[in-house]
Amino acid sequence: MARAIIHVDMDAFYASVEQRDNPALRGRPVIVGGHVRRGVVLAASYEVRPFGVRSAIPMARALKLAPHAAVVAPRFAAYAQASEQVFAIFESVPPLVEPLSLDEAFLDVTGSQTLFGTPPEIARRLRERIAAEVGLPSSAGIAPVKFAAKIASDLAKPNGQREVPGDVAAFLAPLPVSRLWGVGPKTEEVLLGLGLKTIGAVAACDPARLLQRLGDAGEHLYELSRGRDDRPVVPDREAKSMGAEDTFEDDVADPELLRSHLHSQALRVGRRLRRAGVKTRVVQLKVKFSDFTALTRRATLEAPTDDGQRLYREAMALFSRVPAGRSVRLTGVSAQDLSGEPGQLPLFRPAPARSQRLNQALDRIAERYGSKAVTTADLVEEAPSDDDDLRHGVGASRLDAVPPKRGG
Repeated sequence: MARAIIHVDMDAFYASVEQRDNPALRGRPVIVGGHVRRGVVLAASYEVRPFGVRSAIPMARALKLAPHAAVVAPRFAAYAQASEQVFAIFESVPPLVEPLSLDEAFLDVTGSQTLFGTPPEIARRLRERIAAEVGLPSSAGIAPVKFAAKIASDLAKPNGQREVPGDVAAFLAPLPVSRLWGVGPKTEEVLLGLGLKTIGAVAACDPARLLQRLGDAGEHLYELSRGRDDRPVVPDREAKSMGAEDTFEDDVADPELLRSHLHSQALRVGRRLRRAGVKTRVVQLKVKFSDFTALTRRATLEAPTDDGQRLYREAMALFSRVPAGRSVRLTGVSAQDLSGEPGQLPLFRPAPARSQRLNQALDRIAERYGSKAVTTADLVEEAPSDDDDLRHGVGASRLDAVPPKRGG
């Protein structure tokens, strides 16, 4: 049986959350971003994109292109809560779910069709539930391979879905080479220099020629161009680790944005640890740069923890050892070497630490009122503090993250 893979991607995720939560923004051009002079655009609604506004461009430039746009400070707590609701919907169908970021995932529904219908029916039902229960638009692509499903969801935007026919190579053939995974500006320049403007042209090229000019990457691109992508959907359910990892829509060099993003990831990992009833002794930081090189750093703790703030401090200590001045494509924080309660409990258990009592209280509040009800002061200060609660509810900032691409 051919694989059935669905790629679901939220449409302009952060901007859509802002429009959902503030009726005055609906239908208007919206920019989610930082400081008007020093910051960059984190997300752009579809209404503002015709003016040339895209994620990662300087805010000053964005406001020149669209001076009439509404500018909204980012609120990570709201985005994290929406993400958790969306992924709960994904996991209500028993496929393999591979998260790629807060707002997108691959789902392998090959073995779910008997119970849940055809892949297009499953995708449509998921999107309808996301719209009804979370109040946000999403798009989906369906294909036998991950690469094609991702492209199909991009082509279906906004708020649509597209199924790739059985002949994946024929679907890919007319698309520009820039659509190939791994083709950035430099690789695109090489391919165009070879006279290869479309994916079909790459598929028809002598693979030895690609190998000569691009090395192993040339062989990889040749396989993708012919619709060959055997990579499985890998669920984020490893018992030995828990992590939060996001690939940015555009490369990021701003240290403050990276710091904010790492903080949000650490807090997400802490919540997941507490939900699972486990703690970690090892914190791992992952950073991938714009040239696709990656590094990891690890720290072993003196005592196990499930406290997101503790994870954040360790992650920042590790990040301080990362070479500065390079644009970053991806960051991730993960907890390794997990453990539950020890088999033999002490006769007199010590009273919970202050941080543990605080986390328990915050978790109870989040369960009842949502994760944006309470957040940390250092993240709140990045958003307007005087009227933010009246406008949106308290939140915290983060980067616009998604695979090498997109803002949805």
